[in-house]
Amino acid sequence: MIHGARSQPHHDAATRRWEPTPVPALLRAGLHLLVGALLVLVAGRSASDQAPGWPWVVAFAALVGVVYAVGARSAVVAGSQLAAGAWLALLLSAWVALLILTPEAVYLAFPWFLLLLHLLPPRQGLAAVAVVTLVSVAGFGWHQETFTAAMAIGPVLGAVVAIATVFGYQALQAESEQRRQLIVELDRTRTELAAAQHRAGVLDERERLAREIHDTLAQGLSSIQLLLQAASRSLDPDREVDPARAAVLVEQARVAAKDNLAEARRVVRALTPGDLESSTLPAALQRLCDTTASRTGIDVVFHDEGPATAVAKPVEVALLRIAQGALGNAAQHSRATRADVTLTIMDSEVTLDIVDNGIGFATDAPAADKPGSGGYGLGSMRSRTAELGGTLTVESQPGRGTAVSVHLDRVSATPATGERQ
Repeated sequence: MIHGARSQPHHDAATRRWEPTPVPALLRAGLHLLVGALLVLVAGRSASDQAPGWPWVVAFAALVGVVYAVGARSAVVAGSQLAAGAWLALLLSAWVALLILTPEAVYLAFPWFLLLLHLLPPRQGLAAVAVVTLVSVAGFGWHQETFTAAMAIGPVLGAVVAIATVFGYQALQAESEQRRQLIVELDRTRTELAAAQHRAGVLDERERLAREIHDTLAQGLSSIQLLLQAASRSLDPDREVDPARAAVLVEQARVAAKDNLAEARRVVRALTPGDLESSTLPAALQRLCDTTASRTGIDVVFHDEGPATAVAKPVEVALLRIAQGALGNAAQHSRATRADVTLTIMDSEVTLDIVDNGIGFATDAPAADKPGSGGYGLGSMRSRTAELGGTLTVESQPGRGTAVSVHLDRVSATPATGERQ
């Protein structure tokens, strides 16, 4: 309906029903005003000229106005195409009677063109416009003594202008609706992208915390467990009791627990590892090797090769964590008696090698990333290396020990170059 703003429903082709294009309130008000003004003009001129039958002209002009007003405000006409068709038939019938009474009723043909094209489907609307155009020409010519081409030009031009206006508006409205739907889709996509980025950030942070916990707290707790087990064996009455060694081991466990607590606080605050806060990477690795040797009994030797050159802090953190993880695996799973940690600093690259003489494992096994323990293990090392654009090499065979080698850019991190086994 011309006074409604209904959008076309999205149905299957078999059940699709045509509905009018939504019309702004200003255009609707303009059409109402045009119809009212033309009716007043027709009735007023007939009354002022005292034309024959002018009271009938006024009466039928009023009838056309009433029929138009009732239909324009009717919710039934607005909601039913059948009701709209019946209303148009009644309105046009009253208008034809008015056209028979006065030729000036032809002026009303233009708003009827707009109504027909708006309320009826395109094909029916064009057919109805053609019929109204013929009726307008015939009705106007009926009042004239002779018929001229000019009598047909006016209604035909009006019909052409109405068709161009309505179809042009409908095309603009369809394009506007497509743009609106595109904007809605873009907003929905943007919202989904933001949610996906948030989820990815949460997962990245969880992975980072998991690595930190595995490489710090889990390794520290494992060391404490080994120390306390050794102390328990020193106090076992079924074996040779050695209270002095048990006391030393318990003291080492206490120190390890203290260090682990401090490291836990640093992890929570996302700070640099404590060993790197006030010392260099070689010094931190040396302390790690000494601590591991004293707590596990493994002969851990540190080799520092290359010049004393500055290394980017993220690289230092990654190498220290990888060394902690590799030595933790050697102590817990490999049954190694010796491990060598070698740090090589070159002009543009840093290499860290951790080699043990333990029982080894098959690198192509399904659990190769977590040998023996089901823990985070080599997966954590690979993630740290990939984040800094480095390469990680793991070489191991059952009964022949394990070698872990990491290569990182000394100064900056670049996109991941991959890893190999």
